[in-house]
Amino acid sequence: MLLEKIPLAGIARVTSVSPTWLQEYVNAKYDKVYRGNQVSPKQSGKLIIECDELWSFVENKRNKQWIWLALDNKTSEIVEFYLGSRSREGALGLWKSLPPVYRQCAICYTDCWESYDKVIPVYRHKAVEKESGKTNHIEKFNNTLRQRVSRLVKKNFVFF
Repeated sequence: MLLEKIPLAGIARVTSVSPTWLQEYVNAKYDKVYRGNQVSPKQSGKLIIECDELWSFVENKRNKQWIWLALDNKTSEIVEFYLGSRSREGALGLWKSLPPVYRQCAICYTDCWESYDKVIPVYRHKAVEKESGKTNHIEKFNNTLRQRVSRLVKKNFVFF
C-alpha cells in the first residue's frame, strides 16, 4: 500500500489495525534496513559525478530537510547522500562523505547553487546550467524519486 502512496493513516483505517501498531511495525522494519552505501570499487582516473539536492519537510513545511545526492555518471550508482540544510554545511557534508577516490579523482558537475562553489575544490567542480545536459542523470533520478515517493512530489510538476 505504501508503494501506492497510501499514507499510514489510510493503511491503518483500511486494514483495521491501530495507527500506533502500524507505525511501530514500520519502525521495526526500518530499523533492520542496512544503512551503509555499497559502491563498486573504482580505479583512480577519469571519474565523473553529478550532484544535486532536493527537499522534503518534517512535521510542517517550515521544517525543510534537504537530501544531497552524488551519482556516478558512468555506472548510475548513488555514490553518496547527505541529509542536511541547503547551505554550505549541507554541501560540505556531501563532499566529506564521498569515498576518497571520488574526492581525489572525480570531476563534479552541479547546478549553479553557490554552496557547491564554496566547498568543492575549483579543479574538481564544474557548475553548469541544466540545459547543458551534464546533470541529466541526477535530475532524472530525482524526478523518479519524486514520482515514487509521495513526500517528495512537487505540486507544480507538469508534463509537456
